[in-house]
Amino acid sequence: MRSGSEQGRAAKEGAVRPPGQAKEGAVYEAARDGGGVVGIFGGSGLYRLLDDVEEVAVETPYGEPSAPIRIGQIEGTPVAFMPRHGDDHSLPAHRINYRANVWAMKEVGARRLLGPSACGSLKAELTPGTFVICDQFVDRTSGREDTFYDGPQTTHVAAADPYCTDLRATLVRTAAELDIPVADGGTVVAIQGPRFSTRAESRWFAQAGWDVVNMTQYPEAWLARELELCYANVSLVTDYDAGLEGRFDVPAVSTREAIRVFGENLDKLRALLFRAVPTIGPQPDDTCATALASAIVH
Repeated sequence: MRSGSEQGRAAKEGAVRPPGQAKEGAVYEAARDGGGVVGIFGGSGLYRLLDDVEEVAVETPYGEPSAPIRIGQIEGTPVAFMPRHGDDHSLPAHRINYRANVWAMKEVGARRLLGPSACGSLKAELTPGTFVICDQFVDRTSGREDTFYDGPQTTHVAAADPYCTDLRATLVRTAAELDIPVADGGTVVAIQGPRFSTRAESRWFAQAGWDVVNMTQYPEAWLARELELCYANVSLVTDYDAGLEGRFDVPAVSTREAIRVFGENLDKLRALLFRAVPTIGPQPDDTCATALASAIVH
């Protein structure tokens, strides 16, 4: 394992490469030809995406990723897929090696990432089955490794708009085309887990004006920006967190119920991804791609 300063330099320089056999697949050929690679992190209930895949184990300076990356194609667009919780959901949110996961995606050529996830709703109008394409996050986690830049060269990456506006627009448009209930924008509050919120916490989140609650959006979304990658989230509402204020008919979330609702909407999520991915082009010279341009203290 490298020291923090060595890891920071590696992140800036792109110095670490995956094992040799990983360079032989179609993803690398497509990336070299300028076709671009779309990376997808699978969440709870989404552990497989494509059947015809090449499995690639990627070494990173941050340890092992959650699982090998599965490489395939959707209508000619190269796709790199990884279940963030591991193949058998053995990694709870607070134990995921987010730095290794995001680094591995960049190593296989992915410059544009999608991070679908289950979430709890904090607002009555965001009913289970709604897809929220978040544009902001609030970090309420603790103790997670959440930066590639530990020094000695100080780096402050701007976080005002943490999600890629172009990818977000693509997801919103595609969901509308498929008649999937979708919310254009929303704030996700990322909690530490593995426990769910108390009623007091959920009430606080809602009163703050936040929209949904999740355990994995931070630091996954942020680490993508630190590596100048585009990232967009699809938050699939499965429940109402600890319930709704004044609504005694709305129960608090349970793992069984959240997984059931996610499963009922999995076909819609797959349809969204399979329709959206072929329309995602190479990374433009946008805010995501130039995040480090004014971030390093010289």
